Amino acid sequence: MRREALRVAATLAAAISVTGCNTAPAAPEPFGLKPPTLAPIAPTTPSPSPSPSPAKPSPTPTAAQLPLGGRTIFPRYRVVAYYGTAGNPEMGVLGEADPDAILPRLRAAAARFATPGRRIQVAYELIVTVALGGPGADGDYSHTIDPAKIEAYVEAARRNKVLLVLDVQPGRTDFLTEVKKLRPFLEEPYVGLALDPEWRVAAGQIPGRVIGSVRAAEVNAVSKYVADIVREHKLPEKLFLLHEFRSSMIPDIAAVQRRPGLAMVQHIDGFGTRSQKDATFAALRRPQQFHVGYKLFYDEDINMFAPRDVLRFRPTPEYISYQ
Repeated sequence: MRREALRVAATLAAAISVTGCNTAPAAPEPFGLKPPTLAPIAPTTPSPSPSPSPAKPSPTPTAAQLPLGGRTIFPRYRVVAYYGTAGNPEMGVLGEADPDAILPRLRAAAARFATPGRRIQVAYELIVTVALGGPGADGDYSHTIDPAKIEAYVEAARRNKVLLVLDVQPGRTDFLTEVKKLRPFLEEPYVGLALDPEWRVAAGQIPGRVIGSVRAAEVNAVSKYVADIVREHKLPEKLFLLHEFRSSMIPDIAAVQRRPGLAMVQHIDGFGTRSQKDATFAALRRPQQFHVGYKLFYDEDINMFAPRDVLRFRPTPEYISYQ
């Protein structure tokens, strides 16, 4: 496991303040000693020194690339993802197998979305902060999954040239608090972020009993934090998803800011009949502000749309996920 795993463990543990320094001072020169006397050396005519070779310039570091090349996601790629959390098939198809084992199935599903001029890029959308129906250990009605499980997906994404999207369901806490725990992962060039307002609830509310919401100011604080990581580390563009199936989930969505370095996606989800999903898509889509995403549900959708149907939507979704 890479060095970054150690930083992750430190991020998720309680912070430890280091005030000391382990560097010993240099020993003082001893008094009363003389250097040894050396026999004189007969002078010689020095050979002419060769002219120094010009210093070779240091190689310019190669800018980090996306898994399949380039530094911007859209319109070069159409992203197709499997959604869920590690080892839990009840929360989505991604949890039905480990990241390597699920990959052939994901690639086969994604291939059906290929169109001229768009290369398919597959992705894992992994729920890393899971909303709970009870207070949990921290009393915030959510918990972060084992960092070792996140690291396994990070490594699998790197190995398989896959994008990884870390999905956050914060419960009663705020998104930025949870996202800061994920910073070591977000410093990877192929790791993005998804915010799920359905599971961001107020004090006194319980996830799953109400549909949560988030204000644009909180979204903007998170997007700035992630965009700063992209800038500081000179990373390629990152996916930044906002899940939405009701307008009340982001009531002032028009105030959500665009950020350089982020491919900001309004991911329209929610299950139901085709007519219900069509009505949701028509009511919520904001292509003038975001790239458009869409979710398909293997079990909950009634007469689930086929890829050829989704490709006829206008605007055509650029990010599609299966749950």
